[in-house]
Amino acid sequence: MKGFCPLASGSKGNALYVGTEHTKVLIDAGISARMLKKKLSEINVDLSDIDAIVITHEHSDHIRGLAMLGCKMGFPVFANSDTARAIYEVIGDAPKFKIFSTGEKFEFGDMEFDPFSIQHDAIDPVGFAIRMGGVKLGVCADLGFATSLVANKLQECDYLYLEANHQVEMVHSCTRPPVYKQRVLGRLGHLSNIQCAELLQNLLNPNLKHVHLAHLSSECNVPELAQKVIAEMLREQNAEVEVSIAHQDQVSRSVIF
Repeated sequence: MKGFCPLASGSKGNALYVGTEHTKVLIDAGISARMLKKKLSEINVDLSDIDAIVITHEHSDHIRGLAMLGCKMGFPVFANSDTARAIYEVIGDAPKFKIFSTGEKFEFGDMEFDPFSIQHDAIDPVGFAIRMGGVKLGVCADLGFATSLVANKLQECDYLYLEANHQVEMVHSCTRPPVYKQRVLGRLGHLSNIQCAELLQNLLNPNLKHVHLAHLSSECNVPELAQKVIAEMLREQNAEVEVSIAHQDQVSRSVIF
């Protein structure tokens, strides 16, 4: 499939398919190889067609499938050096790492990746601006605060995968312990619906066609609320952009280039 599709998005596991005519990759592999194979088949992609896995950070919901995919099945794994070391510590083995440097662009097949730093409680977490021919895709989730660097790197995107994790008042009223609430709401946690809308407002451009809202909390958010917050901002800006949810338990809407 030439395009991209969120296969799983949320605290139970994350994986995003991105493909061109010549190159197919997964951004993160936070679900099992068996589940990835099943979900890929729903978009007519075979797991054996994947050329590499690109990792944003070492948290388990982003690397859960690497012990099988990277170490036993031999898929190349792109990560920065600190994340690679952290992955080794977590899974106790080393996939075929291909190391990139945060802040330096690299090419793989006919894709160009621009990895940039994000604010999250991992060792060296990144988002990606990915160019494929004349298309630019921005992938940015698991961050507590959108810095000016994030806003700069995601300018002029055709498509965006952005975090809309929670509604603040729902975090305050949930039954989770205070340490959880402090983490989620902190600058190294996750973006709220409002923060996502504020970031997206700065990223609006005539080429932006579609936004996937990612990593929604199952306890502190609901898809309808996240979409409502974003839709209100878009109306205020007189912007026409399609918005959909990146789901946790089902394959989400595909975007075909």
